[in-house]
Amino acid sequence: MSSVTHNDMANAIRFLAIDGVQKANSGHPGMPMGMADVATVLFSRFLRFSPSNPEWASRDRFVLSGGHGSMLLYALNYLTGYEKMTLDNLKSFRQLGSLCAGHPERDIQAGIETTTGPLGQGIANAVGMAIAERHLNAQKGDAAISNYTYCFCGDGDLMEGISHEACSLAGHLKLAKLVLFYDSNDITIDGSLDLSCSDDAQKRFEAYQWHVQQVDGHNPDEIAAAIMAAQNEKDKPSIIICRTVIGFGSPNKAGSHEVHGAPLGPEEVQETRHALKWSSEPFAVPTDILEAWRQVGQKGDMAFQDWKSKQANDFSLTADVPEAFFAALTEFKKKIIAEKPKLATRQASGKVLGSILPVLPCLLGGSADLTPSNNTLAADIKNLNADNYAGRYIRYGIRELGMSAVMNGLALYGGVVPYAGTFMCFTDYARPAMRLSALMKNRVVYVMTHDSIGLGEDGPTHQPVEHLAALRAIPNLLVFRPCDAVETAEAWELAVTNDNAPSVLALTRQGLPTVRSDVAENKTAKGGYVLIECETAQVTLMASGSEVEIILDAHKQLKEKGIDSRVVSMPCMELFDLQSQDYRNTVLGTVPRISVEAGVAQPWYKYLNNNDIFVGMTGFGESAPYKDLYEHFGITAVNIIDIINKSVLP
Repeated sequence: MSSVTHNDMANAIRFLAIDGVQKANSGHPGMPMGMADVATVLFSRFLRFSPSNPEWASRDRFVLSGGHGSMLLYALNYLTGYEKMTLDNLKSFRQLGSLCAGHPERDIQAGIETTTGPLGQGIANAVGMAIAERHLNAQKGDAAISNYTYCFCGDGDLMEGISHEACSLAGHLKLAKLVLFYDSNDITIDGSLDLSCSDDAQKRFEAYQWHVQQVDGHNPDEIAAAIMAAQNEKDKPSIIICRTVIGFGSPNKAGSHEVHGAPLGPEEVQETRHALKWSSEPFAVPTDILEAWRQVGQKGDMAFQDWKSKQANDFSLTADVPEAFFAALTEFKKKIIAEKPKLATRQASGKVLGSILPVLPCLLGGSADLTPSNNTLAADIKNLNADNYAGRYIRYGIRELGMSAVMNGLALYGGVVPYAGTFMCFTDYARPAMRLSALMKNRVVYVMTHDSIGLGEDGPTHQPVEHLAALRAIPNLLVFRPCDAVETAEAWELAVTNDNAPSVLALTRQGLPTVRSDVAENKTAKGGYVLIECETAQVTLMASGSEVEIILDAHKQLKEKGIDSRVVSMPCMELFDLQSQDYRNTVLGTVPRISVEAGVAQPWYKYLNNNDIFVGMTGFGESAPYKDLYEHFGITAVNIIDIINKSVLP
């Protein structure tokens, strides 16, 4: 170990990255080459992790926000001894089925904490992890949970608006165990950074109430001293601005945008090997250097064993759902069907939270400055803030994208199930993080209220029209649109217990009657179901959410006119599509179908035959009381009946 130098260890990272990108003929070698010195100091001297125990609850978290530099992470995880991260994986970088994807995809067993690539989101994930650490530390104590969260980011990350949202929140919450390393190399894809940006990063982060340092990113002693100073800071998160050279070591491309996102090329690879005195063949790491790196990992394995010896039992970060949760929901639903209140589903959601929060301590809530409107805060739940990290409600401020990506970080850390709310139309702001929630299979609950033109007077800027369709288009995202308080409770049950997908609860502003009268079965779990069956039906009426009330009215009026109909509630298309073909056929029926929803038609086409009809929105809404809007746009029982008489039943 003593004969191996810092430069040897850093160059092992550089050349694994260079070789991986060169073999794939695709990728980004510049950042791994430029940040190899910082990574070597961090991993070999400070980062507390255990390759043999990758799920260690109290491990330090490392996030590579600039996911394009993924070969840096893959190289580090191979060198330090993660069993799943093999040399063959590195050799198959960016190939179909490879563990080493172009951008990192979460795999704890391989040492990959989060999926990154869309710039800035990794920073917000790191903020979420740092919040989770403080929250669980406040609940469980230092012996169980106490770790740092480290994050590498670059110029692009800091130009993205999400970095402002997340870093502002981190400063406000005084997340002193969060350390951000800014790879300040002054290069972007287009060329020099000054083509598009002239920010003063130090002043910016000082304004966020961060601890700020600047170092030579290729000087190990300066880097180490800065990390120690960051660890000694007790009241502020830290950013270490690392002045680096992109593509460090490349004789002809270092410091140039040419090395950002393309292989060096065979000749430049050889010249770089010569310049850095690295004589090994591609993907070969000299035995003594590899052993030095493996000892770094083994040191972490010993730290894990020391931590484990201090735990009363096999402590792990799980977010288990107790039986009391299901009992609380059952009692809630029984109360609803007994009293049959008329409630907006956002109000019903708030009442559900009032029932389950006391028995589900892993739930960690919040809102983007819309708490009274979203109904996301229950009685006796305290705020999580710099004075009370044990609190269970985060005031995210008007930071929808930051909030959503922070929730991803909370979920990734473990031990909590995050939920938070905003208006449905602002999923436009949150969507990039919601997409990564789905890609990573994170258990995150998005409480999205004011879900249609039913919000009324705020008008088309705030009325979601295309949003349900846009969200339903995201793979592995469950979109629930309940029609009453019973379906709302069922949706919450499914969202909390599904640990392989995020959920959206699309909730109304306007009051809705209680439709359901049974609680024995969670019918929302089927996605869609027959609310009223009729063997002599001439038409099937289908809807979700607030429009179920309308088709029930249409059903009643049709019956008075001698026309029989079936009624189908469709609270979650994604779950319905997972059911057997026989079940779906039974629900959809064989008679003509009319689907009704106060949104655009696209999601419904898969359930409609050529002569079936959709009743809903074809454009933006208007500003008016909601009942006037439903009348104006023809989303009424009277119009449905008129359509049936004219177009369905000649």
